[in-house]
Parts: sequence; C-alpha cells; structure tokens
Amino acid sequence: MRQAYDVASASFLSSVLRLAHVSVPMSFPRMFAGVLAASSIAAIASPEGLRAQASSPQANACSAATLRRAPSSRAQWTRWGGDVHNTRIVANSADALTAADLPKLTLRWSYNLGAIANARSQVAVASGRVFAGSEAGTVAALDLESGCSVWTVQLTQTVRTSLVLDVDGTGAPKTVYFGDVGANLHALDAATGATRWSVHVDDHTAALITGAPQLYRGVLYVGVSSYESLLPLQPTYPCCSFRGSVVAVDATTGKVLWKTYTIDVAAAPTTTSKSGAALQGPSGAAVWSTPSVDEKLDRIYFGTGNNYSEPTTNRSDAIVALDRRTGAVVWSKQFAKADGYNLSCDVPGKYNCPASDGPDHDFGQAPILVTLSNGQRALVVGQKAGVLRALDPDHDGAVLWERTLGPGGRLGGLHWGSASDGRRVYAAYGGQTIDPVADSTAPGGYRLVANSKAGGGLFAVDALNGSVVWSAKPPVCDARPGCSPAQSAAVTVGNGLVFSGALDGHIRAYDANTGRVVWNEDTAVAFTAVNGGAAHGGSLDGGGPVLVGRNVIFGSGYALNGGMAGNVLLVFGVPRGK
Repeated sequence: MRQAYDVASASFLSSVLRLAHVSVPMSFPRMFAGVLAASSIAAIASPEGLRAQASSPQANACSAATLRRAPSSRAQWTRWGGDVHNTRIVANSADALTAADLPKLTLRWSYNLGAIANARSQVAVASGRVFAGSEAGTVAALDLESGCSVWTVQLTQTVRTSLVLDVDGTGAPKTVYFGDVGANLHALDAATGATRWSVHVDDHTAALITGAPQLYRGVLYVGVSSYESLLPLQPTYPCCSFRGSVVAVDATTGKVLWKTYTIDVAAAPTTTSKSGAALQGPSGAAVWSTPSVDEKLDRIYFGTGNNYSEPTTNRSDAIVALDRRTGAVVWSKQFAKADGYNLSCDVPGKYNCPASDGPDHDFGQAPILVTLSNGQRALVVGQKAGVLRALDPDHDGAVLWERTLGPGGRLGGLHWGSASDGRRVYAAYGGQTIDPVADSTAPGGYRLVANSKAGGGLFAVDALNGSVVWSAKPPVCDARPGCSPAQSAAVTVGNGLVFSGALDGHIRAYDANTGRVVWNEDTAVAFTAVNGGAAHGGSLDGGGPVLVGRNVIFGSGYALNGGMAGNVLLVFGVPRGK
C-alpha cells in the first residue's frame, strides 16, 4: 500500500477511525496518527448525494466568444497512460513539443485547485479543453488557451483518481470519468458537467478508487483499493477484511458487468493480536493502478498490492491477467510471497502487524504492453521492490528479464508509472525515505521530514534485454523543508524528450538518447492563478506531466510522506508565433 505519513493531520485520522466505528484511546500513537492528509479523504463511502452540482458563482468564467472559438490544436491526452497499453508515449506530430521548443517554454497560466495539499489528479485534454479534478471535490473544464472556466462542479466526495475522457470521431470530448475516495465511479457530461451516472463499486467501509479507470470499447475497467491498511494503527481494530478487485462497468449506463476479486474468499476470523483484537483474513491485495488492455488476446492486465493480515495469498504483489469479457483469471504471477503488512508494523509493539511484517512490495505501476524490436510482445512493469521486469503476455507471464534499479522499501522503488516506446523503458526511481525529527510544537513531539539526500534518478532500459542504456543522477535538494530528490511521479515521453517530476518540486525534461537534463523548472513557489486565491506549488508525485501539442500540463503539490504541499495546476507552453 502507498504509505502516507502526514503528521499535520493527526486529528483527521482519529476522525476517520471514528467514522469507521473504531474508538480512539488516549494512548493512540500520535506520531503516526497523520497517515493520510485531511484532504485525501473528505468523506467516508456513501452512495448517496453524489450528483455533481454546478458551482455558483464561477470564478474566471469563459466568455461566449471563447466558448465558440475553434481549438488551435486537435492534440489530446484522454487517459492515464496515454493509450490502452499505458505506454505514456506521445506520438510525434507536426505541432508536438520538440527539444528546440524548450527554451521558449513559458508559464501560460496557473489554476488554483482549492484548499488542498495534494495536486494528485492527472488532467485529461481534448479539443482545446483541460479537465481537472481536485481533492477539494471539484471537477473543472478549462480552456487550454487561457485557463478560463467552461464549467465547474462540486461533488460530495474527494476526487482521487486522474481523469479519463471519451471522445467522438472528431476528437470532441463527450464524457468525463473518474473515481473518488468513497469507491464511487462517476461519469459527467463533458460539455456541461452534468452527472450522467454514479455507481458505488465496493461496499467495504475503507474502499476507495486510486487508479484511473481504463476505457475500451464502451467499458470501463477500474481497480479498487482501500485505506484499511492504516486502520490497524488503532490497537483494537479487527484487522482486516478488505479485498482488492477489478470491476467492469458499462461506460454508457454505469451498470456493473462483472467484478473479480484478487482474493477468492472473504475474510474470516483467524486469531488474536498482541493487543487482544480479534483478527481476520485474508485481506488486502488492493489494485491501485490502471489496467492495460491486450486487444490481441482480449485480456486486461493489472498489478496488486500486499496482504494486510494473515493468511497471505497467492495473488498479492502479483501481475494478473483477466479475460476482458468475463473477468475470469487467465494467469497470475506473484513476485513477493508472504508479504503481510499494515501500518501497525511501523509503530512500537507492532500490535496488529502480520508475522511476515512486509516487505510491502506492491505493484503500483500500470503494466505497459509493448512490441519489441524482435517482434515479440512484452508486458513491462516496475515494483516497489525497485525491480523493473518484462513478462511474456503470450506465455502466461513468463519472465523475459528483470533489472534492479535501486533498493526497495515502504516508500522506495518504482511507484506510479514508467513509459516505453518498445525500444526503451524510461523508469524514474523513488527511493524516498522520511525521518522522525523532535519537535515540541508537533503532535506527540515529533514531525516527519523527507530525507533530502535519499532517492531519485532516471533510467533508460533496453526493452529487449533489460540492460541499462543510461542513467541520470538524482536531483540535489536545496534547504527547503520537505525537499526530497525522489522521483516517484509517473514519467511521460514525447519527441525524444523524457519528462519527470520530483519531490523537490522541479519538473525536468531529459534528452531521451543521453539522459542529459535539457529543461528544468522549479514549481515549489507562489503563483498568480487565473481563478484567484492563493496558489502555491510543492512536491511533484502521483500523476505525470501531460504533453498536448506544445504544452506541458501538470499539478504541483504533494504533502504526503513529509513532502511539500501545493494546490496548483500549471500549463507551460510555447507562445504563438515562436
């Protein structure tokens, strides 16, 4: 599970535990109480009251003339991985960003995402419209040229996933899809923001949707994850009962077509914890990335996380192939056996920790389906263990090669997403660590601070054999609190350029042939947003930069794990005529 040690929200976790019907004793270890930012879970799962309502008045509304204006470019980015294979590669085109454009890149506009600490949701773009979600519970359609607001809607749940678009034959957006912290999947009309449908895909109290849905042939494929791994911090919590799944949903109606669990059986009572809590299992194996589609075999592929409690199972920390039409498991390859872990493993006494105590080596990356130079197909995916692998999708996931790029760990390894053109795989290394620092003003007398010297680095790996073609050194942090050189965010590649954001707040472009940094922008600063209010950048994590035409679009701010908070969406581009 993706850890989230945010000590600024100690009281928030207590409220989460209460909403989950768990009492919070005075002895609760407050040093670890802020495991999720308050902005990460604004409400606990409820299928009611989910219809989006237009915000009024709308700041910086577009003029009628702007709404009638034809888009200057038909370039688009409509889903998490750029395509159904999750390659995160932008096809070269006449108006695509090139290395020659980098000196001309300027900030076109910035947008205030609200009173949040984490700008985690990657945008979707089509036909001159930018669709942005926020942990403030808003979704907005913005004009790519100016940043003015076409529409804004407010939901009763925090938007958690990146946004996905369905477009018509002309490239015009029709429907916007996303998931929230209450395990609800939503569809909004792209022209107006009106709700088309909302569906609750899992009834577990702690269920949520982290990975963006994958849209293919009128069906959405979405993984279900949870925050139950943090609830065992409460000593009497009966850990654990959530089990991950992938759900197929009709994109037009919201009807659930099938649901496949990563654990075949529901949790049942097992034993008693060190603190006397009645434990249960198996549990966990959450799915917190976007599935990939294999059109040839009509399958989908995804990765899973660790178990939360004993007994451990055989589809945790695994890559799984499902029949796309039925959801039946075709094959599964596990890469970390007996990985039982929850956050109580990190506190003194380990009172609800499974016997295996980790190593917490989830697959958080979306598998990338590519065709290699020899004509063979490969499924490439990175793991929190710090290992990049290529599997053979045509032979039940047989390992073609594997390469360790750095040490694994709770926060280490390969996190949100690599990119590949079939010739090379471009992987950013996280390796973040956080340290407790004595602070009499903080809850419990401690605050957690990102280690400014640990982690980071970018790798180009030969997709055919796994050899490292080049590696770029980690960033060097400045003295800002919360600065980390870790490169945990998803990578995006286009036109010979590799874009990677880091927890130090910088967005960088690397030469894809050499690894040399050719563009570098510090975003952990204040911005004057087109919609007003205080906007500030911070660490870059989660979603990667979106390349559309001669524009680079991304959110800045990620306070989890001791990082730097931020609440701004940034659009860098080349001015017209240059």
